[in-house]
Order: sequence, then C-alpha cells, then structure tokens
Amino acid sequence: MPIFEFRCEKCGNEFEELVFGNDLPPCPKCKHNVCQKLISMAQFNVPGPSRAGQTVTFPSSGGGSKCGGCSGGDCSSC
Repeated sequence: MPIFEFRCEKCGNEFEELVFGNDLPPCPKCKHNVCQKLISMAQFNVPGPSRAGQTVTFPSSGGGSKCGGCSGGDCSSC
C-alpha cells in the first residue's frame, strides 16, 4: 500500500497518509491544504540482535589471483 510521509506547511505537523496517484492530503491537525511530501527512509528488518552503530565489512580479494571472500580458492568457484 502506498503510505507516504507529509509535512504541513502551515503548522509543521508531520504525518503519514495512504494516498493514490499524486493526491496531497490535508493536514489532519489543522486541515490546511498545502502539505509537502517528504522523502521516506527505507527500513530493513534484519533477524537477530540489534546491529545499530555497527560497521559492515566485506572481505577483500587480497590483490592476488585467489579470492579472499570464499573458501573455494579462486573466484571462478564463487
């Protein structure tokens, strides 16, 4: 379902609304008709404990002919 975030240009209220097409809903707080669509942040669910603040690292190839990212010995086996 297309749920978008909006901010009212009159009172500054931020809200979410289910909209279709290019419809812009009125502010539910002050009923003002001019609201700006906000850019929403994507949310991903990762199983397991919270990983907030952690850095993700990827194995490097080590610069040689063997791939350091797998146990196959060369990248053709990845």
